[in-house]
Amino acid sequence: MNRLTCTKCNRSYSPGEKIWKCACGGLLDLEFESAFPIEKIKSRKPTLWRYREALPISRDQDILSFDEGFTPLVPVDFDGRRVWIKQDHLFPTGSYKDRGASVLMSKVQELGISRVVEDSSGNAGCAIAAYSARGGIQSEIYVPQNSSPGKLAQIEAYGAVLKKIPGSREETARAVWTAAQKDYYASHSWNPFFFHGTKTFAFEVWEQLGWKAPDTVILPVGNGTLLLGASIGFGELLEAGMIRETPRIIAVQSVHCAPLAKAFREELKEIPKIQPQDTLAEGIAIAEPVRGKQIIEAVKKSGGLFISVPDREVKSALRLVSRKGFYIEPTAAATVAGVLQYLRNSDPEEIIVSVFTGHGLKATEKMLKILEEPGTA
Repeated sequence: MNRLTCTKCNRSYSPGEKIWKCACGGLLDLEFESAFPIEKIKSRKPTLWRYREALPISRDQDILSFDEGFTPLVPVDFDGRRVWIKQDHLFPTGSYKDRGASVLMSKVQELGISRVVEDSSGNAGCAIAAYSARGGIQSEIYVPQNSSPGKLAQIEAYGAVLKKIPGSREETARAVWTAAQKDYYASHSWNPFFFHGTKTFAFEVWEQLGWKAPDTVILPVGNGTLLLGASIGFGELLEAGMIRETPRIIAVQSVHCAPLAKAFREELKEIPKIQPQDTLAEGIAIAEPVRGKQIIEAVKKSGGLFISVPDREVKSALRLVSRKGFYIEPTAAATVAGVLQYLRNSDPEEIIVSVFTGHGLKATEKMLKILEEPGTA
């Protein structure tokens, strides 16, 4: 079983077709049967590509990689409770988005595509630009005009064409839509191959915990690229008989932009229209996530829940982890704020895994402003 299937009309396509959406306009999912030969996995380099039989790229020569992945999983103490933290801020471009970009751009290489477009609040754009550069593929990245200057500089440094769009993150998504009708859309939310890169988060956690799944994973949610990837990954491990049950998924959003949390709590059938407010957690400030219903379904299926965090808790979490020696961007600190909320009512024996999603050097301007505030010295 290896096929692309439309979530709207159920039409199927070969993974070898140069498409990123169905002819009907629906989202595509990739159905892929993964295998996990443990002895082979253990014999390979510590990169995400050690799970070769679980990654949907046909030919090794098409793989675009910087030997990324297998980031450290370290225990961190929060008020006397141990939480395992995946340090995905240590990826080559400074965020977990390299997981998806490596697999997606390898697929682009395999398909013989020479030019891609992508829209991003920053980190996904950096990742797609970097892996495009690795493969000699042209990339055009659409970003909100107010994105962090550090991320914009990084995108341009890789040689991508940068398109700054005035207005909201949603206006940026609409701007790229026209370009995506003629160039391949290397989207971290539309393109299913991206999620088959982020699913390696689950594989690595499984291996690093001694070939066991945790009880709970606490992950950030904007477009849901890491959450959906983790859901796919743990699901494939379950299907292959590698684990007995999948972990609960706790999804973290900013209170200033939390359409999925609202839909989940109020049991709404549609994702509500909201008016997003400015937030430190810009990377998860997505008012109209295209896979919103899938995200909510993944959380429900796992027996999980949504947590919303205010900016004051994001700042507090950022100071806390900084004093522990970790330098992460404010969006990543939103997840830590969610962890702190969750711990208040959690089982003391629970094995919890969370993640640092992006490096602090991504957001120097924001970090400096926070440091200038009273009580941060």
